[in-house]
Amino acid sequence: MAKRVLNVGQCSFDHAAISRMITRSFQAEVLEADDAQQTLKALKQDKFDLVLVNRKLDKDYSDGLDIIKQIKSDPQLAGTPCMLVTNYAEHQQLAIAAGAEPGFGKMQYGEPETIERLKRFIGEQQS
Repeated sequence: MAKRVLNVGQCSFDHAAISRMITRSFQAEVLEADDAQQTLKALKQDKFDLVLVNRKLDKDYSDGLDIIKQIKSDPQLAGTPCMLVTNYAEHQQLAIAAGAEPGFGKMQYGEPETIERLKRFIGEQQS
């Protein structure tokens, strides 16, 4: 069974690039959410193996870190792994402090280090 990734707040170009990177490297399905409301609804309705959150959401430029904090503060969702997508190390550190896993930047799509980070959550399942 394919792993599931929820990709939050990316512009269409970045969503396509992330989806391509993931589907080429893993047996995974990538779904999209535009904002906090869609994200929380999707997570409460379905199981996801990883949530990727843009630092600044394309839809309204709100802070993606707030979505991570909402996920991590909800007892039903707190165990869901999240990563922040940003090139800024200081924002990665804030996300980790909020409970996220170390993420990656837009300049790191497809890099071996990024694939390794993702592999922990969405690598092929053993039969």
